[in-house]
Amino acid sequence: MKVVKRVVVPVLILLAGIIWFNYPKLNIISGFAAKSMASNQFIAHRSMESVNANDHNVPMIKLAHAEAIKNGAMATVYGLMKRKAICNEGSGCVLINDDYDINAYQFTPHRTHTASNLPFPYGDAAPKDTVFDNVDYQQLNKAIDGAFANAEIQKTRTVLVAYKNRIVGEKYIDGFTKDTPILGWSMTKSILATLYGILEYEGKIDLKEPVPIEDWQQDERKNITLDHLLRMQSGLAWDEDYTAISDVTRMLFLDADMTLAQKEKEAIAAPTELWNYSSGTTNLLSGILRDRFETHQEYLDYPYKALIDRIGMNSMLIETDMKGNYVGSSYGWANTRDWAKFGLLYLNKGDWNGERLFDASWVDYITTPTAFSKGTYGAHFWLNAEGEYPDVPKDLYSANGYQGQYVFVIPSKELVVVRTGLAEDPEFDVNAFLSEVIKAIH
Repeated sequence: MKVVKRVVVPVLILLAGIIWFNYPKLNIISGFAAKSMASNQFIAHRSMESVNANDHNVPMIKLAHAEAIKNGAMATVYGLMKRKAICNEGSGCVLINDDYDINAYQFTPHRTHTASNLPFPYGDAAPKDTVFDNVDYQQLNKAIDGAFANAEIQKTRTVLVAYKNRIVGEKYIDGFTKDTPILGWSMTKSILATLYGILEYEGKIDLKEPVPIEDWQQDERKNITLDHLLRMQSGLAWDEDYTAISDVTRMLFLDADMTLAQKEKEAIAAPTELWNYSSGTTNLLSGILRDRFETHQEYLDYPYKALIDRIGMNSMLIETDMKGNYVGSSYGWANTRDWAKFGLLYLNKGDWNGERLFDASWVDYITTPTAFSKGTYGAHFWLNAEGEYPDVPKDLYSANGYQGQYVFVIPSKELVVVRTGLAEDPEFDVNAFLSEVIKAIH
């Protein structure tokens, strides 16, 4: 018996210590699972079994038990830390806290979908069956198939290749179609930034003017501009760590108002002195955007009126937080063809079938490397300026999201390539994939 005690007691103490240390993380784990289950069912119309078996089959998250409930989902970790997400038509799903007021969460943007008989990308008709003499379709299909070749490692879900505004190849795994909305995660940042490009083109903002936040006017933060925020070089403190309880996980899975997390941070450097990737910065920009409008409804309508519905991204939905702020850092959904439309808008430098949304100079702006980013980041877009992908043209730029969501724009090749999935570099080799696609263009 004494021997058993000497073994069991230390083990129990060790287990208690592990539970005590990790217990706060359970809130994040169950929060992620509840939110993911709710959105995937409500927006993407995927089965509970598929979401649990695939999206939640990752370290820590697979410890959660998530199930659908009426208008949402619920999750726990071994019966602990129950979290609930609820859904609303038009604004998606949101994690709720104890002080949540269901009567206050009624945020519905006005949408406009004008039917058109034009082919992709400008209308609802089927894409033109265009054959380009300079495209090696056998090589292209080989490149696309290669993105799916090792399903357990690459975890690719969809691929679309558009050349000169025409779809030249696309492929989907079972359970996903051209109509399935896919969470873009941080690709949403590029959507949010584009709204600022539109405002600039309309002469309604000056990116070089200090941000009009009253709380910043009494300290060094008064010198921060929209340009600094768009380039992630504000000098504000921020911890973007998804493996721990950090600034970003608190914001996404605990905060009712996600626009405040970055706003309330102190300056740790002067603007431009460092580059620090921050989802909080994008949600701060969402809050600054909201303050530009007299009513909340005008803010809710603006992304769709100015950009999304205007280019026919009819499947797109950007989710809000509990206070009705768009979660521009992370929660934009769209099907693969609509993500491609976004890339084509940039390939065409802001011109959409003869209508200009932003000035061509905006593309130069977002693709100019930001200091200290090692040539990998511009203004809410990722870059290949220093050859991170060595076998891909350096003019490539992209909207990137967690787990390998990508919209690649390669101007010199007149290409837009969309890839979605559950794995990113190095499991999904971006350089190898894109270089094989490019070999098909002569």
